[in-house]
Formats: sequence, C-alpha cells, structure tokens
Amino acid sequence: MPAILNRALAIGLTVCAIAGGHARASSSITVSGAPVASLADGRVGAVAFESVTPRQIIDFVRRAPADKAVVTGMLSLPKQAKGPVPAVVILHGSLGINPGEWMWAERMNALGYASFVVDSFSGRNIAETEKDQTRLSMAADIADGYAALRLLATHPAIDARRIAVMGFSRGGVAALYSSLEPFRKGVIDDGLRFAAHVAFYPSCGIHYDSNHLDGAPVLMLLGGKDDYTPAAPCIDYADGLKAKGAPVTVKVYPDAYHAFDRFTPLRAVPSATSARLCHGAYDLDSGRFSMVAGSGVVSGEEARQATRTCLSRGVTIGGDPVGREQSPALVADFLRSAFANGR
Repeated sequence: MPAILNRALAIGLTVCAIAGGHARASSSITVSGAPVASLADGRVGAVAFESVTPRQIIDFVRRAPADKAVVTGMLSLPKQAKGPVPAVVILHGSLGINPGEWMWAERMNALGYASFVVDSFSGRNIAETEKDQTRLSMAADIADGYAALRLLATHPAIDARRIAVMGFSRGGVAALYSSLEPFRKGVIDDGLRFAAHVAFYPSCGIHYDSNHLDGAPVLMLLGGKDDYTPAAPCIDYADGLKAKGAPVTVKVYPDAYHAFDRFTPLRAVPSATSARLCHGAYDLDSGRFSMVAGSGVVSGEEARQATRTCLSRGVTIGGDPVGREQSPALVADFLRSAFANGR
C-alpha cells in the first residue's frame, strides 16, 4: 500500500469503491483542532484551513461577503527532501476523494514534490455532486485551490514560487480556470500565483473568460470519446487562451472516456448530469453571462434558464490503457519544465 495512503488511513481517512469498479468516495480527512492560517511550524498530514463558498461568481471576483467554509487537506512531503521543494495541490471530482487522487499524490512525492490533496466536500456537508452540480458552485473549488496555495506558501519546506494545481473533472475545472487573474485576485492579496495548471477532463462547454491571465503554463488532458465533459469545447477554449498569449499544451487520448487515468473498468453512469450539450460563457471582466440558445445568444435570466434546459443525464466513465499509461510521464515532464522556469 502506498505510504501516503497508509498515513491517511492512520488518521481516519477511508476510501471505498462500489461494485462495478466506478470509484466512489465515502472519504473524508479527519482533523482535530481549529483551522490554521499558517504552516510555519512545518507540520504535515491532515490540515484544516479556511476557505469560502461563493454565492455568485461576480461576488467572488469582487470579494463580496461570502459564507465561510472550513475545508481539509492531506499534506505529504517527499522522502529525503532537501531544501524547499515544489508542491502540487490536488483537487478531486464530483464524487469526492477516491483512490485516484492518492495515486497521483504518491506520484508527485516520487518526483520529489510535496502533495496536498484537498477535500472540498466534507467540510460543506456534501457527499457528491455527480447527480446535481448545483449543490456546490464550481467557484468553491477554485476558492479552495487558492486557499491551499496561500497556506502551502507558508510552509518552510515548500518553495512558494513552485506550487502547481492539478485537478480532475470538476477539480479540473478549478485547475483550468484558476489560470484567470480575476479568480486569483479574488483570494490572493499579493503576487503569489500557481506555477502551473494541470486539468484532467475539465468541463469547457460553459466556461469562464477573462482577458487577464496569470501567465502560468496550462496542461489539458482530454478523452476523445468523453461523453461527460467532451474534448472539443476544451480544444476551442485552449485556442482562445493561446490567442491571448497563454502557454497551453493540450493532449487528447482518442479512445479515452472520462476518468481515463483511473484503474476502473468502463461503465455507464445513468444518473450523472452532464453539460455536454451546453454552450456558454461567463465573462469575469464584465460580469456578463451568455448562453447559446436556439439559433442565437441570450444573456441574463434567459441564459440562466438555458443552463437548466440544456443539461442531460447518462455518461460513460472508466480507465483507458493508453491514457492511464502515458499521462503520468506527460504530467511529470510538464511540471519539471514549469518548476524549472519558476526558480
């Protein structure tokens, strides 16, 4: 059993997989004590820290009052770390933390990086959002990612200039769109930023836009047969980022479905809600939300109504041999380059 999973189990984290191989999380990171604002004492293991649960996107980017939230994370340092090391914040998908997140955390440690697996659900009393993504705004995951960045930057064994974010599905949404400067400024007061963004199969049909980017490199890993969060809108979104000067790398695994990096058999999930038929954008600079509806583009209440009518149910999830085998090396090379440039 990987060392990081042993440590997690030792402090009360449990992970289970339901029959049929689709990894579901009944997982939580148990922390005793109050949330902390600093890791200057060099602690590792389970940590509680404060974040916010934004009510609306525009409130978040404008720092309007928001509901406070206490979320948790599991911090692990690489063995025999010498000097401040890079770190990777890991954000989970709609089912919460499952074995895949721990697998990637172990890989990051093996590369010589600290890993910080964030649980965005338990502290908000949410078990999953697979059936209904409106249970928690995607902006909450972004807020958690930046709160984690701010916290890790205080750790004496971590290089604040070399902290990346990696996420999967809805966590991939946070990893991708946290590259937009309005989101960063919604949480961070100074020049602290992520050194890189790694987004596995994020949703791009309804996306966030801004002319102001954080300048960090972005890696998007997509499944060519993904019917949950299709690749095509993300490829288009990547082209838009590149046009704005962002260093973006896109890798599509042609035969892969959603969660292609996992060791789970391919299976149908009839209850899962997908926005694969939705097309829209939230402009963070202007606050305008628009959706494609019928033969035109609508905004305001019409756009919000369009988001309710374009949703569909039923997706396919499971590992892909090629994507599962190739993605670790691609991520390792990408982070190695990003961290070298961040020195």
